[in-house]
Amino acid sequence: MKAWRHFCTITHHKILVMKHCFRVGLYKQGILHDLSKYTPSEFLVGCRYYQGTRSPNNAEREATGCSRAWLHHKGRNKHHYEYWIDYGLEDENTLVGMKMPVKYVVEMVMDRIAASKIYMKDKYTDACPLVYYEQGAAMMGNMLHEDTKKLLEKLLKILAEKGEDYMFAYIRKYVLK
Repeated sequence: MKAWRHFCTITHHKILVMKHCFRVGLYKQGILHDLSKYTPSEFLVGCRYYQGTRSPNNAEREATGCSRAWLHHKGRNKHHYEYWIDYGLEDENTLVGMKMPVKYVVEMVMDRIAASKIYMKDKYTDACPLVYYEQGAAMMGNMLHEDTKKLLEKLLKILAEKGEDYMFAYIRKYVLK
């Protein structure tokens, strides 16, 4: 039963992201979004640690000390800022966030909206993705490139203050022009 619920959750999430990506013209990204979640290395872990209220990756991390499913996922999906972490140019001993292409920042916003809707259910508001981001922002430190951070925060603030329709129109007109 957990396997079916996990499948329904990730499929519902994928469909929401796809619809949001389509609204701003990111058709290929909408179709390809999170396909790695259906691979055995991610799907089977998701089934085992499924709870329905948060990512199974967090439960796997708590149970085993790390999430192998997350390590697999972030290395294959460019809409996660962790995909873009590399050694810094000034100091080879320091990891820093590289500038993400704008289309992946936009997909990241769509991903955060969909995840918030899935896990918050009827408690979701357009401010939820921004609140979630702000709760984890300190942990990110220098892992987000400054330009990526500025765009991400701007879009999440527009969403929180003006709503989805306005944010989608803004992205189409000014961000993905």
